Formats: sequence, C-alpha cells, structure tokens
Amino acid sequence: MSQFSQRPVSERTSAWLEQSGLHPLLARLFAARGVQSPDELSLDLKKLLSPTELKNCLSTASLLADILEKKEPMLVVADYDCDGATACAVAVRGLKMLGGPETLIQFLVPNRFTMGYGLTPEVVELAAQQNPKPKYLITVDNGIASEAGVDRARELSMEVIVTDHHLPGDQLPKATAIVNPNQPGCSFPSKALAGVGVMFYLLVALRAELRNRGKFTNENQPKIENLLDLVALGTVADVAQLDRNNRILVSNGLKRIRAGICQAGIGALFQAAGRDPRSANTFDLGFAIGPRLNAAGRLADMTLGIRLLLSDNAEQALELAQELDRINRERRVIETGMQEAALAHLAEDQLAGTMAERTSICLWNPEWHQGVVGIVASRLKERFNRPAIVFAPAEGATGEELRGSGRSLTGFHLRDALDLVSKREPGLILKFGGHAMAAGLTIRKADFEKFSAVFQKVASELLNDELLERRHIHDGALALSEFTPETGDLLAEEIWGQGFPQPIFYGEFEISQQSLMKDKHLRLQLRPLGEGSLASKPFTGVWFNRTQTLPEKANLAYRLVTDRYQGRARVQLMIEAHDES
Repeated sequence: MSQFSQRPVSERTSAWLEQSGLHPLLARLFAARGVQSPDELSLDLKKLLSPTELKNCLSTASLLADILEKKEPMLVVADYDCDGATACAVAVRGLKMLGGPETLIQFLVPNRFTMGYGLTPEVVELAAQQNPKPKYLITVDNGIASEAGVDRARELSMEVIVTDHHLPGDQLPKATAIVNPNQPGCSFPSKALAGVGVMFYLLVALRAELRNRGKFTNENQPKIENLLDLVALGTVADVAQLDRNNRILVSNGLKRIRAGICQAGIGALFQAAGRDPRSANTFDLGFAIGPRLNAAGRLADMTLGIRLLLSDNAEQALELAQELDRINRERRVIETGMQEAALAHLAEDQLAGTMAERTSICLWNPEWHQGVVGIVASRLKERFNRPAIVFAPAEGATGEELRGSGRSLTGFHLRDALDLVSKREPGLILKFGGHAMAAGLTIRKADFEKFSAVFQKVASELLNDELLERRHIHDGALALSEFTPETGDLLAEEIWGQGFPQPIFYGEFEISQQSLMKDKHLRLQLRPLGEGSLASKPFTGVWFNRTQTLPEKANLAYRLVTDRYQGRARVQLMIEAHDES
C-alpha cells in the first residue's frame, strides 16, 4: 500500500523568502526543503565552506606543492564510475593547470571486472609498471579502505595520497595523507562531498599554497573554478546529498555549462544525448549525461570516459561521446533482459504469496552481467520498495565468486547492515564497502543461499512496517494559473537532487484519453479538476514504464516540465504515482 503526504512547510519562512524577492512558488518549495532564511538563497562561490575545515587538506596541499616543485611523477588512481572519472579529470587537469609537467601526471583506472574496487595490490603492481614509475599515487573517489594496497605501494617505494568520501572501515590505511570529510576527527561541516568535490577542494587549497609561495597572484592564478562543470556532473551522478555546499558547487558548474564554458567532453556528451547545454539542469546531468559516462565503466573500460573528459579537441571528443552513447544503448539492452529475468523470478514468489513477507531481495543468475547489477538492484528497489542486492558471476575470479551491488531504502543503512551480516557470520562476505543507500560486495557462489537468508534476517530486524510502506511525499497542489511553460522553466533552472528533492505536485485530474507509447509507456490527455478547470485546455501527461490504464478521474502525483517542439513551448506532466485510496 502507498501513503501520500504533503511535505510540511513553514508559512512564516515561505513569506519571508518571498518578501526577499524569491518567486512565490520557489519560496514555498525552498521553505519545505529546510531553507530557513534569505541568507541561504545565495549560491555564490564565495559562500563555499573553507578548505581549512577539511582535515589534512592544507597539509596535503603543501605536500603536493613540494611534489610539483621537485617535479616528481604522480599517478592518479581513479574509480570506474562517473564520480571517479570526473574526479580523475579534475585531478589531472588541475595539477597540470597548477604547474605539473604534462609527462609526469598520468592516470590509471582499474578494470572493475578483473581488479575489483579501489587501490588493490593488483592495481598497485600495475601502477609500478608505468613509465615513468610514479613516486606518488593519488587516489580519487577510493582508497579509504585500501589498507593492503597502500602497504604494497610502500613496499614498491611509492607513497599514497588518499582522496575519498566513502565511509572508512575499522582501520585507516597507512597512507602518507588522507583527505576525506568522513574520516574520524574531520570537523568539515559537509559530509556530503562527492569524490570529485574532495579533489576540487584539495586543488583550491593547493592553489592557495602556491600563491603563498609566490607562484601566482590573485590576478594571474589559474582558474580552478573552470573545472566546476566536472564537479557538478560527478556530484549529481553520484547522487550526493545536495546540502547547500554541494548546491553551490553544482549551481556554478551548471552556469558554466549553460554559458558554453565547459570541457569539450561534456559538451560532446550533451550533443550525443540530444540535449541543449544552454538549458542544462540537474536532471540532464543525472539521467542523460551521467549514464552515458557510467556506461564505459559498466561494460568496457572507464579509461574511455576519462579520455573524453581530458580531451580539448571537439572532434575527438564527439567521436568518444558517440562511442559512449553506443555502449550505453548496449547497456540498456542488457539491463532490460536482466530486469525481465529478475521480475519473472520474483513473480513466482508473488504468485506463492510470499513476496509480502520478504523484507529484502537477493538474486543472482549465471547469465547476468557484473557491470549492470547495480542498475537492476535500483530498479527492483524502486518497484518493490525493498532493499535489493543483485549478483553476477565475478569476472577474472575462479568462477566460484559472485559480485553484488545493492540499493537501499531511506532508514536502512546498507553498509551497516552488511557489516552486521559479516560480524554474525565471519567469512561469509569476502569483502564489501559502500554507504547508506548503495554498497558492493563479493561472496562465494556456494554461500549465496546462506547470505540471502542472513541478510533477510538482518533486514527483518532493522526494517519496520512504516519503513516498508511506500511513501510519496509531495508539495501539494498547483494553482491552475501555474500550469504554464514559464513554471516549468522556473523549476528547471533550480538545483534539485538527493536531499533537496525535485518538486512533485499532487492533484485530482479528469482523464479524457489514454494510449500506449512503444507498448510500455502510458500517454494521457488530462485536465486538472478544481475552480475554473473546466475552461482550461487539457495537458499531455506521460507515465513511463506503466501500461495499466487509469480511471476517468484520478489523484496523481506529478512533475511539471516544459516540453519544446518545433519552437513551441507547452506544459507536460510527468506522472509519478496514482493515489488509489
């Protein structure tokens, strides 16, 4: 059963924000999202939290300044997702902007199928074979759990600088430096920085250190802020909490994309996705640009994606972006097949009446692709409102291991749940890592049923009926006068995302026409009911991945967007849910 409730809003705060000059609709939406005063509305770069508050950031910047002065070779070790790729591009571009020699700053991204996650000893062995051999390894978006890899690097006479944002384990690696807002003893107020945000902060501190050493002045210093398009993409694609600090980073990155001041690779990704960068928004980054970049790490090698982000040649960038677009289409086909197989399997439980008793979903199939399990887990979590972990055979292993990716619900900390499983059954999980909403793990194929049972027991203990009930939080009704393309444009310009959710509105509609698009999406003609509604023209509504028709009158939760076709702007409603109560 689904529960619909309106997001509470302080009318006093809303009025205060409106009096400060904010549009009345935005004043209501912002107040409902925790904005307390007009002072919080500014997303100017000057409002960013200071790097001085980020533990080890200044000392690590000083170390990097020494490395640049000595011209010692460095190797950036990236993760294979969008956050890792953008963080790598920010690191390589930023270090070169600040004086690093072209030939002494290299990058390496592990193959997710053969080397696993993070700075493993195998990755370190590969790093040591680079020419020139790096003196320093700089991890981006990984490394906080890489104790063995850091130890191996030391054995091979390489120092490690860890930049990461993931939660640490019980022990920190013995790295030369660690910059991570989530490490013990770090008082940085924003724990939500993505990996790319951490690297950006380190570069800002490095630039300040080089200024202090007389390398630059305020007037001639490199414009590190021109890397904010990459920071925005990585932050949104990694579904980082959009607290005010992250909203500042994303807002300023989007401004640069809209103004045409972006990396050639990001411009090429917009072109390949058929999106206009002049009207770029967080939805584009999260659902059009990010997935195309992520596709490289899921099915091929993220080196392709990083090469794209490092390219300054528009023609070359477009070729790489089109290749990523092709890989992404292939990913969709694989994902669809896996999802259909998963749903067919779960349908048996539904027919048997046992699905409602389950508080978690664990599945695996010998035919499934390791690079797509996370997406399928996300789809299953959304469909059944249960934490889901999907496994596939681990490539490069003995054939006896499964690699899984999980997605969770608000209120169920997935990494902590896996930690509890590991403590109750030592050795059952070979390795794991992640955070509250997403995690990855490796188990033995022979232990799948046991793991599934233990995880189900943990989930049953930690989840209750309230958490398992699907909840739709909305922002109330729109006035008929607000169903305009101008409203859609107003909403699209703002920074929405995890922790600062995109507005979902709620109302009763009269539905005059219903049809299917591509046999799987419901297309509607609908008119809002209420005062003056009978005089209004019907609007088009789309409900993706729904084939079941609706009654003639229905209470719907929806997003309002502006659709442009052949120069005409019109309102379109993206249906999210139907209140059947």
